[in-house]
Amino acid sequence: MPGLRAPSDYSQEPPRHPALLVNSKEPFNAEPHRSALVSSYVTPVEFFYKRNHGPVPVVDDIDKYSVSIRGLIEHPKELYMKDILNDLLAHTLSYSQCAGNRRTAMSKTRKVRGVGWDIGAIGNAVWGGAKLADVLELCGIPKSSNKSPSGGRHVEFVSIDRCKEENGGPYKSSIPLSQATNPEADVLLAYEMNGETLNRDHGYPLRVIVPGVIGARSVKWLDSINIIAEECQGFFTKKDYKMFPPSVNWDNIDWSTRRPQMDFPVQSAICSLDDVINVKPGKINIKGYAVSGGGRGIERVDVSIDGGKTWVEASKSQKAGIPYISDDESTDKWAWVLFEAEADVPETTEIVAKAVDIAGNVQPENVEVIWNLRGILNTSWHRVNVQTGHSNCRQNSEAWPTTFLHGQQTFKGLRSDRYWFKRFHPLVILEIVRLSSVCLIGISVAKLVTNS
Repeated sequence: MPGLRAPSDYSQEPPRHPALLVNSKEPFNAEPHRSALVSSYVTPVEFFYKRNHGPVPVVDDIDKYSVSIRGLIEHPKELYMKDILNDLLAHTLSYSQCAGNRRTAMSKTRKVRGVGWDIGAIGNAVWGGAKLADVLELCGIPKSSNKSPSGGRHVEFVSIDRCKEENGGPYKSSIPLSQATNPEADVLLAYEMNGETLNRDHGYPLRVIVPGVIGARSVKWLDSINIIAEECQGFFTKKDYKMFPPSVNWDNIDWSTRRPQMDFPVQSAICSLDDVINVKPGKINIKGYAVSGGGRGIERVDVSIDGGKTWVEASKSQKAGIPYISDDESTDKWAWVLFEAEADVPETTEIVAKAVDIAGNVQPENVEVIWNLRGILNTSWHRVNVQTGHSNCRQNSEAWPTTFLHGQQTFKGLRSDRYWFKRFHPLVILEIVRLSSVCLIGISVAKLVTNS
């Protein structure tokens, strides 16, 4: 494509924040530390999870870049950036979540395939761009259409990137035309993120944002948009991102028996605490996020400090100073909800969180009942094991200061995982440990790094 190309190797990758937890280097897949997720309602771009299937495309000439809109359509169109920058602008505040979020926890039940995400393959951003419904209307497809005049029922998005799953071809996926042409669905051709031009990792110069749907349908680095009669025949629509029962394995799987996953089920996770943590007996803050697919609001988030025997309802928030009401017009229906609860933890226990959306959908208690061979849609209760006694670790919300979150590389940004420490000389680490209030043994840390 003129103006945009897909590299054949990883020699031209963009810079990334060093605090990200890297799950795969090539292709690059990384997430923020969980505590970074609840530091603000809108996720900073540098801490928004990175999900790639190949080398990140490179823009050589933005003026030559265009997206072709063709297929079963009355008025095919070549869309240049100036066309949407000058004439069409809308904003949507929406979370994006990889279908494999929390896969690592599911893999502890039985082995699964896929990137080993913790709970950070999610983020909340303000996306700016053109509403797809407006663009398709310019091509002769009226708003709220189930079918184009020429018989198209699906909208296929094709990327410029190249990935091994498509045998070196481009990533592609599709959504129903009825969703694409529905103004209330807020599907965007996005070129901004949090008020700034998209960066390369997040789809520069143009990507799709499909709110309330798994991230796999929000295709980045757009090359073409096709109006087609049947759903996309690409790998990621036909042979991936489908929900199978626990009885299905790689020997008996039949991909044709399941439809492509679209909406994300109700989900929540605790971000202020690691999955295993030592604390002193007393008050503890429990913070996290909750979301549901399809624009369904969060009715409540329940928190338990005794493994699920008894529950308290957490407070919920979105915009500062405005009470969150799940089905009120003041809420951001596509965005996540942050929750918080304070509890007295007198002894070693298990802290649990579960969310309920406005349709009454609730997270399943155990991961075993939703286990699937691809490790997607782990929406089981999120559990944190708290051991009381002598505290050797601060709560994550304290151990990751705001100054570090906004990119200031300071010793206040100390974290207690080995990947972060790898970036520093052992003697520097010893000095950091001496200055920090995080209780770590300097010699052990230095030994860990030198032996890695």
